[in-house]
Amino acid sequence: MADDVAAPAPAIDARVWRIVGSPLVAGAASGTLVGQTVAVKDLFDIEGFRVGAGNPSWLAEAPVADGTAPAVAALLAAGAAIRGIAQTDEFAYSIHGANPHYGTPPNPLVPGALPGGSSSGPASAVASGQASIGLGTDTAGSVRVPASHNGLWGLRTSYGAVSRERLLPLADSFDTVGWLTRDGETLRLAATATLGEASIEPSPAFLIDPGLVAVADLPVRNAFTAMAAGLPAETVDLGDIDELFETFRVVQAADAWRADGDWVTAHPGAVGSGTAARFAIAAAVTPEQEADARVAMRAHAARLDGLLGDRVLLLPSASSAAPSATADSAELDRVRSATIRLCCIAGLTGRPALSIPALAVPGPFGGEAPLGLCLVGPRGSDVALIALGQKLAAELA
Repeated sequence: MADDVAAPAPAIDARVWRIVGSPLVAGAASGTLVGQTVAVKDLFDIEGFRVGAGNPSWLAEAPVADGTAPAVAALLAAGAAIRGIAQTDEFAYSIHGANPHYGTPPNPLVPGALPGGSSSGPASAVASGQASIGLGTDTAGSVRVPASHNGLWGLRTSYGAVSRERLLPLADSFDTVGWLTRDGETLRLAATATLGEASIEPSPAFLIDPGLVAVADLPVRNAFTAMAAGLPAETVDLGDIDELFETFRVVQAADAWRADGDWVTAHPGAVGSGTAARFAIAAAVTPEQEADARVAMRAHAARLDGLLGDRVLLLPSASSAAPSATADSAELDRVRSATIRLCCIAGLTGRPALSIPALAVPGPFGGEAPLGLCLVGPRGSDVALIALGQKLAAELA
């Protein structure tokens, strides 16, 4: 059993890693992922270690895991080695990547900017070359947004496609497992090691909702529109984006409070101000509001499935380039709200969403910053969606 409550050694960047090894856990001697190293988001059980959830008070009380999460075990069985346990936003309840306890993981591509969260530690580790695969989770964009901000490939899998056993939940209605990599082929290998090769083939037709794209900042809209001009895409109207967002927000909040509310209540002051504010909002959701939102969610999902069918929806992965790490709370709230509006379509429908580093926009300090292009495919098309993303990335290059 490993005692991993103590602070990491000084040589370790505690903003990125909670604990690392050489490796922390060795993988199988043979397999498609031999030679790959994994940064595991601090929400997954790894036998002999604790889950810290981005919060030192939670870590101090956490039991040592007596087993390993299937999502981690699949990578180990394919030969990947676990480099270490990487930081996350507290309880995964944020989208920017800042952590008030351990510090904000750096964004290697845009120094001084936020890395995006809540899979912030894995994204920073992969983007800086300290690991080749980041194992994360995506509820409201927590793989897609850090992929966008750090110029990475990132896949949110179809809801339920990867086991969430031994994974600390945020919102059971939307939580999915995903991976971050520096190239499409490594992402494909990580996905097939976990999901297998079988995959539904999406239609080659692309869809774009101009109303959805309009929630993004102007530079993002311009970059996306210029890219899309050369693609065979049809327009679609997905409906009132604010209504979709509100439905998603209420269900996510109710789930989050059910998962962690008792602990937050019992530990006043243990959670940072931003996360505490979101939990306070979640605590105020009434049973009637949740019930109404769940009815609306089912109706929205059915309607969206009818509109999208087996086609692929294209949209920006985030509403802006990576914000400055010193941006004020009002600006961060604005960006967060717009980004979740983009990301909630995959959440409401349970569809896989792939972010590829295909766009660039002005950065917060001048120069260019990466921006992801997101492909939302039909449920079960995860592996084929990566192949389509690889083909599209090659064409756009």
